[in-house]
Parts: sequence; C-alpha cells; structure tokens
Amino acid sequence: MRLSARVDYALRAVAELASVTGDAGPGRGRPVTADQMARAQEIPPKFLESILLQLRRGGIVQAQRGPEGGYWLARPAGEISLAEVIRVIDGPLAHVRGHRPEDLGYHGAARALQEVWIALRASEREILELVTVADVAGGTLPGRVVELAADPRAWT
Repeated sequence: MRLSARVDYALRAVAELASVTGDAGPGRGRPVTADQMARAQEIPPKFLESILLQLRRGGIVQAQRGPEGGYWLARPAGEISLAEVIRVIDGPLAHVRGHRPEDLGYHGAARALQEVWIALRASEREILELVTVADVAGGTLPGRVVELAADPRAWT
C-alpha cells in the first residue's frame, strides 16, 4: 500500500486538530491556524493550505477567516475514520492501474488475481475504517491494530 504525501499530511493535520481542540465536537475549543498545524507537524504551509481546502470541501474540517479564525473538525474526531480522510484526499482505497478491482477482467491462470485485489482492499478498509482520528490523536489504537503492528513481520 502506498500513501501519498498529501494523505500523510492530511492525516497528520486532522490528528493535530483533534489533539488541540479535543473530541468534544465541532467548533469546540479554539480554531487552529494552518500555520500552527504546519509548524506542529512540519508540513509545508502552502501544501497544507490546499489539503485543508480539500478537507473542508470533503466535510472533514470547517474554517473561519479573520483574526479569530482557523480550522476545526467538522464532527467529533471519534466519528472520523482514517479511511474517510484518505478517500477525501485521494479517492477510493485500492485501485489497480487506476481501476477498481471489480472492474478488471482477468483471464485464464491470472483470473484469481481479481479476488486477491478485492480481498486486499477489504483488509485495508477493515483497518482504516476501524481507526478514528481520535484514536490516533489520543495514541490509543484499537486492539486489532496494536496486535497486527506487534507482529515483527509487519515491520519488514
């Protein structure tokens, strides 16, 4: 699985928002500026601005302009999965050559590959929909994720 820098930065930005504003719900706490997020997460500021625009259009964050302005999560962090953020930024979770696995036509000896790609997508989805922004920001990942990451084979 490859995640773009754009997705990595988006996930880091929403985790930062959750850690600063808490999981009390939208608009709770003080808005966080893009510059504050960029500094805290070492994200190039101009790149972050375009990512935040995508996240706003995708309903993940809300924004307010002005001296008291900034960004906050549109919903409680516990209701926003990592999968949702990834889909807003990069589209569907698993593609093969730019196509959804179920739309591919394999033949003969390679026919089973389609099922492999679909199973891979289901596995990714299982983890990415299980983990929320609140889990990441709070450092309390679901047991299944901790279990998988504890396997030394996962690190190679």
